[in-house]
Formats: sequence, C-alpha cells, structure tokens
Amino acid sequence: MQPVLNVEDVRRVEQDLTAAGVSLAELMRRAGHAAAQEVLNLGDVEHVIIFAGPGNNGGDSWVAAELLHRAGASVEVVCSEDPAEIQSPLEAMVAKSAQEAGVSYVVAPSKNDIERRLQEASVALDGIFGTGFHGEIHAPYDIWINAINESGIKVVSIDVPSGISAQTGEGANPYVMAEVTVTMISLKPGLISGKGRDACGAIVVAPLAEQSEKFIVDADPVAWRVDTADYVDVIPAPTVDIDKYSRGSVLVVAGSKHYPGAAILAAEAAARAGAGYVTLCVPSCIATVCRTHLTSIPVVALPSSDSGTFAISAKADLIKLAKSRDVVVAGPGMGVSADTVSLVTALLETKVPLVLDADALNSMARMTTDSIDNFPELIRREAPLVLTPHRKELGRLVGMNDAPPESLASSMEAARRIVWADGGSDICVIAKGEATACVGVEIALLPKPGPLSLATAGTGDILAGIVGAFLARHMNEEDVLPLMCAMACETHATAARLAAEEFGLYGALSSDIVKKVGLALDNVEERTTLLAATEMDS
Repeated sequence: MQPVLNVEDVRRVEQDLTAAGVSLAELMRRAGHAAAQEVLNLGDVEHVIIFAGPGNNGGDSWVAAELLHRAGASVEVVCSEDPAEIQSPLEAMVAKSAQEAGVSYVVAPSKNDIERRLQEASVALDGIFGTGFHGEIHAPYDIWINAINESGIKVVSIDVPSGISAQTGEGANPYVMAEVTVTMISLKPGLISGKGRDACGAIVVAPLAEQSEKFIVDADPVAWRVDTADYVDVIPAPTVDIDKYSRGSVLVVAGSKHYPGAAILAAEAAARAGAGYVTLCVPSCIATVCRTHLTSIPVVALPSSDSGTFAISAKADLIKLAKSRDVVVAGPGMGVSADTVSLVTALLETKVPLVLDADALNSMARMTTDSIDNFPELIRREAPLVLTPHRKELGRLVGMNDAPPESLASSMEAARRIVWADGGSDICVIAKGEATACVGVEIALLPKPGPLSLATAGTGDILAGIVGAFLARHMNEEDVLPLMCAMACETHATAARLAAEEFGLYGALSSDIVKKVGLALDNVEERTTLLAATEMDS
C-alpha cells in the first residue's frame, strides 16, 4: 500500500526531516535530482526547457537544470524574474550555482518567444507551482501553461502539475497536462482525484530521505492507496469442498414501480460476484418483470404501497427473510417514504450484516434529519455495516445538502464523521466518486479508480450487489472490512473495463457491466495471486 498525506501533513514530514538533520538545502537538492532523473528516463532529452516558478518548486527546477546540464543536455530555464532578484536565499543559492555551471536562462519571454523555444525542445520540466498552489493562474504563468500544453512535447511536473490543487484535485484555468509527475515524500489526495487524475500522467513518488517512511507513518496518512497484491488477504483459499450455502446467501431488498432495473442489477451482481444463494425481495407490483429478467434468482414479492414502493405491511416478512440470510443488501431503486424509512430502521435493528445503498441511505438521512453522525445508536450494531453513498447522498447523511463534498479529501472527511460516530470496527463507508475511498474507523483505503464507462446509471446498484456477495464470503472477518470493500470496488472497475472493451467507454450500459462481474472477479483474483507471489519471491 502507498500512503497518502494531506498537504499540511507533508509539510510536517518536511519539518521532521529537517529536525532529524536533513537540511532544507539537501531536501531541495534531492527533489531536483529526482525531477532530473525522471526527465532523463524519458529518453530523448537533447534539449530541455525548464519553467521555474516562485518558491521551492522554482528552487527544485534550478537544481534539476544544473544536473541535466552536467548530464549533457542542452538546458534553458524560463523564469519570471531575474535570478539576481530572487528573495528566497535558498532558491537564490541554487539558481546562482546553476548559472555558474553554465545553465542559460531567459526572463519573462513573450508568448511567441516561449512557443518558439518549446518547438526546439524535446522535454519541458514544469516547476511553476507546487503543493502550496490554490486560486487562479495569473500572467505570465497562464501564458506559460497554455504554451506548454499546446506544444505537444513531453512534460514532467515537479510535485504536482501547475494549476492543480494537490489537496483537492481541483484545476485552475489553465493547468499543466503532464506525461509524468514526480511528487515528493508521498502521494497527495489531489494527485489521484478530480482533475489531478487526468493531469498527472504517471506518478512517481520520491521519498527524499530514508527517514521519510517513519515520519510519514507518524503523520497518520489520511488514506492508503491499495495495490492489487494487497488483496491476497481477502481472497478465499481455493477449494472444491464448497456448496451454494458455504459461498454465502444474500438477500437483496430493492426496487419500486419506477425503478425495477435497480433491483435486477443489484441481485444479478451479487450472484455473479460469487454469492451462492441470492434472493431478491421486491414490491409485488414489479415482481413479474423481475422474474422475467432473473430466471436464476428467486424473486419474493412483498406488499407494495399505492405509490409502488414497499408497504409497511411488508415489515414482518422482510425481517423474517433477512434473519435467514448471511447478508442483506438494501436500497437500490427502493424509493423513499415513511414506509421505507420504517423498513430500513427495522433492518438496522437486526443482527444481520448490511449493505445500505441509494434510497436506504436517503431513508437514513430522513430518519436522522440529515445528521446521522448525531445518531450513533442507529448505526452502532453487532454486525458489519457498509454504506455506499455517492457524494450527494453522503452530503445528505451529514447535513451538507446544499454543499455536498466536492473532492476526495472532503468526502473522506465526511465519511469519517459517520464511522467515528459509530466508533466500532465493523463499519465501512464507501464514499463513491471519480476517486472512491473505503473509510473505516482505523484506516481509509483508496482502490484503483474505474474507467469512464462507470459514469452511467445503475453502476452503483451493481457495486452494492458485489459488496453484498463479498461480505457473505467474509462475514466472519470484520478486521478486513475496508480491504474487502476496496477489492469489491476494484472488481467493479474491472468489470467496467471489460464491458468498455466490447461496447466502448460511452456505449457500455450497466446491463453490460453486470455480465462481466464474474470474469472481473477471476481477473482480480488471478492478478492478486500472481503479484503477491512475485513480491514474495523478490
């Protein structure tokens, strides 16, 4: 796993390193060396143009310029002020060293001049802004960034592509699109979420010092990015001594007159993700259409209300069914009414592991007046609980209706309000977004993000079904709940990639993706086993 630190925590690690004897000058030298090495790794580096901005990134750029010059590259630094006028003593020192070594520079060139110089270069090194950037891009830096992006040459960014917030992933107008980003000390949330996902290209982490690992752990990473090999701990040992009951039984409670498809997708996903026995429970008004689509999954019809949702009279039979299953998945397409709120409340009072999605979450928001973290007794239970909100649903749960979380960092913060209110080890919030976090009480895990094909209606229903199946397979292993949820997310993403290969990124429907879930699970388990074995051998 790779640690992810908030920007403010990276600064704390830098302070700890200097207190341990690694000077700021040495940190800048190592950062510049790491950046220069990534430029050299690109291969064709006959002529490198380096954009040095204000602050530490500018200093890193001058260090890299000197190193690349000494390596035989033709190097030119573009800066906004004469190096003799640099205010930072440290940056002034490394700039002077680079000039004495023979590095040439140009101060505040015109737009046409920059474009001409970029045409003559093979690689651009972006050291304009670093992790402290926020706000808007002003002249001359907007001209530089536009020229870099329009040039078409390879770009290496130092720490974060200029114009991207390393904390939130938000992008200014404009921001650099990099081929490679070499980031210092650790990953930051904005590099792997929001606009940062597109802008960073390949990400290389430069630790800068041997002591970094210890200080990173001491800084309490906001999350850990999961590598595929890490899932080895949640893959069941292969055996043929198994039957449909030992593979786990899942009850899916879902659907309404307006959304029968959500129920169908969730139930099929649970079955294809490995659950041995799946039952779908729906309002009676949609039972026939569900049975038509699910010939391999039994469909139980319970009383429906006049509006086509579950009626309150379904409660007794629903709870009896729930208690006879290993896991219950509830919420997809269920609708929100006084009756569904009552049913979700009754499910929470059982001792059955639960996966609550979509309208089950909206029902929870209604019953807690949009402040679930103020009602810990509702979610504090004796069995595992997994919540799968997208950002708007997450906002409703914690009273952020008007301004729901907009970034990975803010989503994790909101999810932590829920799990810390519970305080137990058997709750996980899967905070869905362009980057998804699986947030438990003690750890937050970031699975690899999915492709564009996941951005279509119904994919959340599929994820809920997959999580239900995984929970049925691991119901006695509460300590791996966030990791299990992360693997479910990776399986979900892999199914979307497989569907996109056949139907296209924009053409893949949820009904296509759900059919790939079984193949995706095989793929993830095979890759996990292979990578874990390779790591052990090395």
